[in-house]
Amino acid sequence: MNFNRPFSVTLIALAIATTSSFAQVKRKPTPSPKTKPVAAAVQIRPSLLPTDPDVLIGKLPNGLTYYIRHNEQPKNRAELYLVVKTGSILETDAQQGLAHFTEHMAFNGTRDYPKNELVNYLQKSGVKFGADLNAYTSFDETVYQLPLPTDSAAVFTNGFNILANWAGYVSFDAAEIDKERGVVLEEARARGKNAQERLSLQTLPVILNNSKYASRLPIGQESVLKTFDAATIKSFYHDWYRPNLQAIIAVGDFDVKVVEEIIKNKFGLLTNPAGEKPRTAFTVPPTPGTVVKIATDKEFPYTLAQIVVKHPQATVTNTATYMRSLRINLFNYMMSERLNELLQKPEPPYLYARASYSALIAKQDAFSSVVIAKPGDLENAVKTMVAETERARKFGFTLTELERAKQAVLVQVQNAYNERDKTNSANFVRDYSRNFISGEAIPGIEFEYNYIATNINKIGTADMNVLAGQFISDQNRVIIIEGPEKDKDKLPNEKTILGWINTAGVGVTAYVDNVTSRPLMGKSPAPGKIVSETTDEAIGTTTLVLQNGLKAILKPTKFKNDQVLINGYSFGGTSLASDQDFTSANLAAPIIGGSGIADFNQGQLDKMLAGKNVSVSPYISDIAQGISANTSPKDFETAMQLIHLYFTQPRRDEDIWKGNISQTRSILTNRGLDPGSVYQDTVSAVLSSYNMRSMVTTLANLNSASLDKAYNFYKDRFADASGFTFTFVGNFDVDVLKPYIESYLGSLPSTNKKEKYKDLGIHPPAGQLTKTVYKGLDDKATVQMVFSGTYEYNETNNIQLDALEEVMNIKLTERLREQEAGVYAPGVRISYAKIPSGRYTATIYFTCSSANVDKLIAATLDEISKLKLNGATPADIQKFVAEEARSTQVQLKENVFWAGYLGGASQNDENPDDILKHVSSLEQITVESTKQTAAKYLNTTNLVKLILMPEKK
Repeated sequence: MNFNRPFSVTLIALAIATTSSFAQVKRKPTPSPKTKPVAAAVQIRPSLLPTDPDVLIGKLPNGLTYYIRHNEQPKNRAELYLVVKTGSILETDAQQGLAHFTEHMAFNGTRDYPKNELVNYLQKSGVKFGADLNAYTSFDETVYQLPLPTDSAAVFTNGFNILANWAGYVSFDAAEIDKERGVVLEEARARGKNAQERLSLQTLPVILNNSKYASRLPIGQESVLKTFDAATIKSFYHDWYRPNLQAIIAVGDFDVKVVEEIIKNKFGLLTNPAGEKPRTAFTVPPTPGTVVKIATDKEFPYTLAQIVVKHPQATVTNTATYMRSLRINLFNYMMSERLNELLQKPEPPYLYARASYSALIAKQDAFSSVVIAKPGDLENAVKTMVAETERARKFGFTLTELERAKQAVLVQVQNAYNERDKTNSANFVRDYSRNFISGEAIPGIEFEYNYIATNINKIGTADMNVLAGQFISDQNRVIIIEGPEKDKDKLPNEKTILGWINTAGVGVTAYVDNVTSRPLMGKSPAPGKIVSETTDEAIGTTTLVLQNGLKAILKPTKFKNDQVLINGYSFGGTSLASDQDFTSANLAAPIIGGSGIADFNQGQLDKMLAGKNVSVSPYISDIAQGISANTSPKDFETAMQLIHLYFTQPRRDEDIWKGNISQTRSILTNRGLDPGSVYQDTVSAVLSSYNMRSMVTTLANLNSASLDKAYNFYKDRFADASGFTFTFVGNFDVDVLKPYIESYLGSLPSTNKKEKYKDLGIHPPAGQLTKTVYKGLDDKATVQMVFSGTYEYNETNNIQLDALEEVMNIKLTERLREQEAGVYAPGVRISYAKIPSGRYTATIYFTCSSANVDKLIAATLDEISKLKLNGATPADIQKFVAEEARSTQVQLKENVFWAGYLGGASQNDENPDDILKHVSSLEQITVESTKQTAAKYLNTTNLVKLILMPEKK
């Protein structure tokens, strides 16, 4: 479970079509760029948006709201949510942190599930704690999520009883409260105790104008968490966990009427408290004029500026606000494109920039401009960013930009509409949750499809060009400057920063849109021939071998209507580069992949693809090189053209090379200030036995790299198609794809080198080793314990290690979190590989106080010793088997699983049909097998301990 920490507005996500106000529509013909905008017609009174007819919405006599929808993606599964209009904003001074603490206590004892019985019961039913079973607390709401199987009527029905227990019957046992104090304090430590938290504590009171929101962070006050009594938290629960502030959301593969009756029976008996407190709607008062806040921290590695202009929130409820939200998304897209284009210069003016209008907090929207500067170059970064917003305000957008933005929206809209019968239940739950919490409309995809199809082309440049003027203002404005403490004297004062902003737009000229009308490829290449074709009826694949030696494995599915995943690989990778040339080789794929293709630079390529549902990226790993792509059936040929061009006509762009090298140098400058980065760099170095290929690059290595070496290495890696295997998974007909495969893959050059990778022996060192890094101001320690060794890769061993991983996760959660109350979220990750050589690593990791490091390491080793001596308990084995069986059932209906699985089976030379026996193979896991596996692979003979401790005082 987690709470929503209020982050710096730099982390506000900017994405086009991210809300439910975007359904899918067919692209309509776009007007010629020469077409003049048409004057707006007579204003039509906005009408309320309808409610999706496929969701049943009701309210019980006690005020509890419910949303129920039948949905079969995924099959035999349901998402059950309890949404409570209760968050940290409603806490009294004595309750700070108890909204979030209440969420924790819901998992630590209710009327029908004392202590930890609830988690134990759900794990045995195949629900994984943390990954599936979860919750979060924010300022204004608390949300519990419970994904359940519906093929077990008992488990499914009992899920509503669990929600009812959370809604009205949490026990708040005093002993359980005391045990959980440490867990919540450790959650605060794990998520905070860093530069970002310290900077937020300085800047949030300014952004939130010292309102109650600024003093009600969901994690609360440490002094309260340590000392509150049961009566205080019961009072919060009594006042605010009441049915007229609650909603049950159920979406999944079930009978709607049956679920409605279950809800009436389970929740109808909940009552509202007598003399209930009013649910006050708190606000953030506007700030007259502009407020500037400069904040620094010793461990913050960047210098950034944020300009936040706050506006009243506009909730999408009618056609007018719906159209406004669409215009805002178009605006955000075009601003993002302009700012991203500047990163393609040989000397980019900043490391990162974004300007967008989006929701902020407390019924506020904001136009937020954010820029992260290169070290010592804040003035240029700020002026460049502000100049771009001023350019938009003064001159607006071009018609070609707007049409491209519309096409980008329409691609996503079309994709979602095409997937309307394959939409995941969790997507609907999120929409209904927003409807309950904020009143955002849920008109349904059929309405949205028709509405956007009819209205998007009514939006002209005149409509868009007024938005910047509406968004940008010097009223209710906050300017934040954040930087490293060591650069405090170099940061601008209030007068200087205001001067930069006020003069940044002087002399700007209208944006010039550099577009091309040339086709991606002038003509199709001469096709190669398919020389063999075999089918695997068991898993439904067809394997083609082409004349040039390339192999294609095709698995047509109906899991998604508008998705085709393409992946290709061949062995070699950077293992074939010398140490001297490694840095150039390692940069080759990201540089070439960001340089455009053939005669088109990256900006031109991006604009050409704006109206297409296609993404293609080349990669070079340590042992392989290849292509990753996803597309729709409609744009499949474009994806294949791009793949062909990345093989045959990669683009050499000096500006992109210089820009990337410049950006990397800037990032390295202050990397040593951040404790997490220093620790991770040490981890990488130690676990690779200090091999330079696995360590963060140095300035010396960066300076020795060259574009010529990178470009030539890339061309060499993609010069021989004979070693490549491609997988195609998605909605297609094999016979339809064959001509494209023959044309664009069969025509690729082939030299029949039959290359392999080199095993460079990069792995954790043998023996026992402890490495401690002392870095950080706060009392926050991080521990990794890494077991490693040689490994015989096969299905039997793999299953046993998978089981060991989950059993260890269960045991360490019980011991380190529940019993010791010393960590928030301990984790175990076991990985194994066949190539370049058979190796495994088992990593145990957690965050804790520095005083508890030795104790928790000892407790971990004690649990390992018990496992070696006794094996796993039958109950823990049952939990793993249930979770693995249910997750496998879901994965077998997902394109992304098959894309990864078929590629992995090919690389490891495995029989792909083995996946069909996976669930039955789980019977191999026994108490004795877990005992033997733990003894063999958690052997302390090879144990590396990596510890991050705060700086010594």
